[in-house]
Amino acid sequence: MLTRTQGDARRYATLSDPFPMWRGGVLHGARIAYETWGALNTRRDNAILLFTGLSPPAHATSSPQDPSPGWWEGMLGTGLALDSSRYYIICVNSLGSCFGSTGPASEDPATGAPYRLSFPDLSVEDIARAGYETVRSLGIERLDTVMGPSLGGMVALAYTALFPGAARRLLCISGTQAASPFAIALRSIQREAITSDPAWRGGNYPPDAPPLTGQRIARKLGTVTYRSAAEWQQRFGREPIRSDMASRDPFSSEFAVQGYLEALAQRFVRGFDANCYLYISRSMDRFELARHGAPVELFRRAGLESALVIGVVSDLLFPLAEQEAIARDLTTAGVATRFTPLPCIEGHDAFLVDLASFGRAIGGFL
Repeated sequence: MLTRTQGDARRYATLSDPFPMWRGGVLHGARIAYETWGALNTRRDNAILLFTGLSPPAHATSSPQDPSPGWWEGMLGTGLALDSSRYYIICVNSLGSCFGSTGPASEDPATGAPYRLSFPDLSVEDIARAGYETVRSLGIERLDTVMGPSLGGMVALAYTALFPGAARRLLCISGTQAASPFAIALRSIQREAITSDPAWRGGNYPPDAPPLTGQRIARKLGTVTYRSAAEWQQRFGREPIRSDMASRDPFSSEFAVQGYLEALAQRFVRGFDANCYLYISRSMDRFELARHGAPVELFRRAGLESALVIGVVSDLLFPLAEQEAIARDLTTAGVATRFTPLPCIEGHDAFLVDLASFGRAIGGFL
């Protein structure tokens, strides 16, 4: 079942009821928000499913229905790397998020109140299954490509493992088969910043009084790890903070990089729910592709014709070796695989910044 909100580019796919969660529990009346660009051909075989990173909505790029810039503006559209004149591109808002898809901030139909921490344990596998059901609701039996960056790369891997034959090609960007101890440690501190904020109230904060301090700290720490030390040096050096952002408080921010982190954190906390952040962050830590079997065997069974795996040399959070391992297992499984290590300076977030390099790699593959 599909519904659409008037004046909004988002559409909504209703998930199976009950929707079984991979780690236990079920959802009732759950839905996924998604947006599309391009047209499905008569054979219904030109669809690309795009999963997002941790925090973006389904709005990947502007459209006549929603002309506001999307999170991957310049990568998706007519004549671009993700060419909407050739492909029917579907971007989903992850299950567990707060931009239209069912998550901890959504109303529990059993109580009429937000789920909060009564939301079932979320896994990367649940996000993949929700994307699969969204695609099937559109009458698409097999995707041309399943893809995603960061968390989206992990979800794309889970998709190929859970649904053999459901995609012809795989495009994994800065993903991993299992979170590293380094990434787990960083995300655990981010979650602790939120849960240690008295305003969190055990997850029962009112919508108008979220744990803003904890969220700000969590986002700042995350942003530091999304970029590289070399890029911070190149962009900011020791430049002082703008005068309009300066404060007379003791130990206040003195440098431009601190002002930048604060501005991004303020923007983030205005739009993202704290409990949703906790759930999605933990799902990334717990993901391990090998739980479903040996990765080589999973890729062999997936029925993929080809794959592109992209990594970034300066990525601190998802090191290049993790993408090399994915590419190596795909190749061993007999999948025609292209591994592309990019020398971008921007670290993990390079896919959002260096559109020229990523556009060449993605466009060339597709």
